[in-house]
Amino acid sequence: MLKKGNPVPMNIELYNQDGQLIKLTDYKGQKLVIYFYPKDNTPGCTTEAKQFRDNIKEYEEKGIKIIGISADSVKSHKRFQTKYDLPFLLLSDPEKVAAKAFGALESGRVKRRTWLINEDWIIEKVYEKVSASKHNDELCTYYGLKPLL
Repeated sequence: MLKKGNPVPMNIELYNQDGQLIKLTDYKGQKLVIYFYPKDNTPGCTTEAKQFRDNIKEYEEKGIKIIGISADSVKSHKRFQTKYDLPFLLLSDPEKVAAKAFGALESGRVKRRTWLINEDWIIEKVYEKVSASKHNDELCTYYGLKPLL
């Protein structure tokens, strides 16, 4: 599992909700929240995504990009994004390549985990135990953002 201080893997390329190939290295030099989640349209994953959505302006004002990754298909991600008006990237990892590289895979399943990446492309913080309903507040506190009320 990637830990605080580790460099981010340079070879991750996944398709987004629009079917475009995205290279994580395209975001080098930017702050990222890369969060892995088990499945689109499930209660916990929907709660977590909607809270990120509702705080997106605060993240953007601090120059932080949100990227969600699960093993769901591009088509599933598009439905999820459209249904909940999610204004951030959802990357499809059906082969679980990114999940393996980061350490979000356990017993063959993608686990809810988050990596905060700084502009130098180094892991700044890792959240291994994530509560879907409280995670946005944790990140807002960490980054000094105004959390949801």
